[in-house]
Amino acid sequence: MNAQTEEGWFDPEATTFGDRVAGARELAGMSQKDLARRLGVKLKTLKAWEDDLSEPRANKLSMMAGLLNVSLLWLLSGEGEGPDGPEEQGELSRDVAEMLTEIRDLRAQLALSADRLGRLEKSLRTTLKEEAGV
Repeated sequence: MNAQTEEGWFDPEATTFGDRVAGARELAGMSQKDLARRLGVKLKTLKAWEDDLSEPRANKLSMMAGLLNVSLLWLLSGEGEGPDGPEEQGELSRDVAEMLTEIRDLRAQLALSADRLGRLEKSLRTTLKEEAGV
């Protein structure tokens, strides 16, 4: 993470995808190991994303945005809803921090469930068409 600016916190012209992931993860108070576990990926996979050696698939990207409380657009391009800068964040009580973590986890689970529901619906429609002889 090397492209922080005074006015915009993360300069979309200078930061990479990996910079934004690492920065948002740190501001969310998560270690690489924590985020990897919550995303269901290996630690080396997350490290490769943060080092810009590879990129996540769409479903992991969506989960990551939810867990880090940033928009998908911000993760991809640096534009849109990103994390608050350190000067904008106050100290949170342990209870509040735990609730925010639980909310992020639920948001990620909901995104996965929505993806799963979409795939199941598509499969059902295909099966119904086949049975109807269409």
